[in-house]
Amino acid sequence: MKRFAIILAAGKGTRMKSKVNKMLHPVMGQPMVNYSVEVATQAGAEEIISILGVDAEMVQDYLGDRSQFAYQEEQLGTAHAVMQAADLLEGKEGTTLVICGDTPLISNETIENLYNYHEQEGAKATILTAIADDPFSYGRVLRSEEGTVTKIVEQKDATEEEKQVREINTGTYCFDNKALFEALKQVDNNNAQGEYYLPDVIEILNAQDEKVSAYSMTDMVDSLGVNDRTALAKANQLMQQRINQQHMFAGVTLIDPNTTYIEAGVEIGPDTTIEPGVYLKGQTTIGSNVTIGMGSVITDSQIADDVTIISSNITEATVGQHSDIGPNSRLRKGAILEDNVHIGNYVEVKNATLKSGVKAGHHAYIGDATIGERVNVSCGVIFANYDGINKHHSVIEADVFIGSNVTIVSPVTVQAGAFLAAGSTINQDVAADALAIARSRQENKADYVKNLPASKK
Repeated sequence: MKRFAIILAAGKGTRMKSKVNKMLHPVMGQPMVNYSVEVATQAGAEEIISILGVDAEMVQDYLGDRSQFAYQEEQLGTAHAVMQAADLLEGKEGTTLVICGDTPLISNETIENLYNYHEQEGAKATILTAIADDPFSYGRVLRSEEGTVTKIVEQKDATEEEKQVREINTGTYCFDNKALFEALKQVDNNNAQGEYYLPDVIEILNAQDEKVSAYSMTDMVDSLGVNDRTALAKANQLMQQRINQQHMFAGVTLIDPNTTYIEAGVEIGPDTTIEPGVYLKGQTTIGSNVTIGMGSVITDSQIADDVTIISSNITEATVGQHSDIGPNSRLRKGAILEDNVHIGNYVEVKNATLKSGVKAGHHAYIGDATIGERVNVSCGVIFANYDGINKHHSVIEADVFIGSNVTIVSPVTVQAGAFLAAGSTINQDVAADALAIARSRQENKADYVKNLPASKK
């Protein structure tokens, strides 16, 4: 049976008090709406329609070709929102998932199970429900004495007896697609809010003696909807716990999971150890047997096996096997470290390739350069790569020794085996095996202090 999905993403999100569309607020590194689209995709939805409203272009630009789009110009309720997809879906055979774009914690497994249960039951509608300790503000799922679903009543429209019901509507459904759009034509706004409620479709289908089922979630917390910053923080906390547990079950050691932040999409190999206060972000891949020291931040980077990183910041960089970085060093965009590279404390690398065996022990800046095998970069070395208008690239070939406080004024080429004397400013190419010295001659004045006036001593 063909599967469709409608993502409700048209809400104004006024309680977020933000210029950013609510659907684009991130939960562990990914915009909320991404989770809804992903679970629908993973469950086999062949057509996904996102219903957009305020700042539609922002959400549309983010989702791109992963979704089709329909627009709800006026916020007249959830049934009205779903109706906006009629031009794209009405009359088609299949099962349609309706899910809110601000429920990032609903899992792939839950949505797959919901689709399957609905199709196995042969129902016209299936409600994803949960049992709430405190059901206040949720729509209540009402059942007959036989246990069949009769209707959903919203909090503001519920009687006192109905408010005591603990089974709640999570706002996620599966429908027979044809039956959904036929029933939507009969929904009215005769309620306290004057809106067109999607749950009214359940009552309409029941009145037609159609089968309505309910599939109950195992953990209600997964249905959390994000409407303000407090709920956003809660969603991040819960997603953090879920992600961290998945990595620990896969063989990763987290010294303190409560202070370890691993965004969705990060991959980590087994036997890696992560200390407190680490943040792994974006499209980052960490190999096996890696140690990441406390306070490190790694973003959109690839770290190979057997690497040690101590309290450092790495962004859009690549680190080869058996390398070590830090403490307190920084790899910026375009930094490529091959195998067995040593980056010590307070070293910055940007848009540079460091070949195998390079050592930069401390206090150096390496930018826009290619550094050959086994080069030694001593303390205080600076690549002066920017002339105020353009960046320039230097090439340091294999086995070069760069002494302390050398400044390399790019672009230059230093051929293999050369020696750059400490304190030199190198602005010309250096031949292989040559010694380059570019510094002022020292002059010592004998008895200088003795001849100073007494007031100067």
